[in-house]
Amino acid sequence: MRTELGSSGLPFMKMHGLGNDFVVIDQRADSAPLSEALVIAIADRHRGVGFDQLAVIYPGGNADARLEFYNSDGSLSSTCGNATRCIARHIMDETGQTRLTLTTERGTLIAEDAGDGLTRVNMGAPLLNWDEVPLAHEIDTLELPIDGAPTATGMGNPHCTFFVDDAEAVDLEARGAEIEHHPLFPERTNVQFASLIGPDHLRMRVWERGVGVTLASGSSSCATAVAAARRGLTGRHVRIDLDGGTLWIDWRDDGVWMTGPTTHVFSGTFTGAFLGQV
Repeated sequence: MRTELGSSGLPFMKMHGLGNDFVVIDQRADSAPLSEALVIAIADRHRGVGFDQLAVIYPGGNADARLEFYNSDGSLSSTCGNATRCIARHIMDETGQTRLTLTTERGTLIAEDAGDGLTRVNMGAPLLNWDEVPLAHEIDTLELPIDGAPTATGMGNPHCTFFVDDAEAVDLEARGAEIEHHPLFPERTNVQFASLIGPDHLRMRVWERGVGVTLASGSSSCATAVAAARRGLTGRHVRIDLDGGTLWIDWRDDGVWMTGPTTHVFSGTFTGAFLGQV
């Protein structure tokens, strides 16, 4: 096992789920620590590769793999639904398996081949109590005392969902940045703005904690579907149209299942010269 990154370079894969893009580093065979500085350098879309999240694959022990996630600002994230689906598809293609167990800080997640090139993952049960999200103090999570009365949901990371007449009309960059750092969320929060456009059909836009505006977000889609069902706007099986495409969310008794497409764009290697600059 390596203890540091060597001069021979570091292989990686670039993947995305509906434009929610990832750098994925497979450390199952040869592990090396990733510093915060290296994560930030890779995230630079001009001098690195760029990503919404960086995901690392480690040996899984009793599971098929263990996953760790970083935001583009270098901070750790407990979960990333679209990256989990991308990595699940990669391992399924690699092994021929159609069902996997993947461990994350969120817990053990089940991923399945959904057919027609789609991959689904069970993101676990939603966290609905104030201290699970978490929020700064005890409060009803269904309607928060914030302008717009959003709903708070935990999916292993915190979410704040606003239901609005027209998600397209929201100044996402201004409102997202403001709400991410709202004092009610001690760990910051992901922010969603969603509109009901048909029965069990939502249009949603996303501001991700530690990232900014993203074309899609799996955990945000799960949180929004749960919030919509809790508020009686939809049932528990919902289509969500994001800037990058469509996800299908099914809130079942065993957890929140998310289904959608994935893309492995290319594979490459970070050079020793690049790594040596960090």
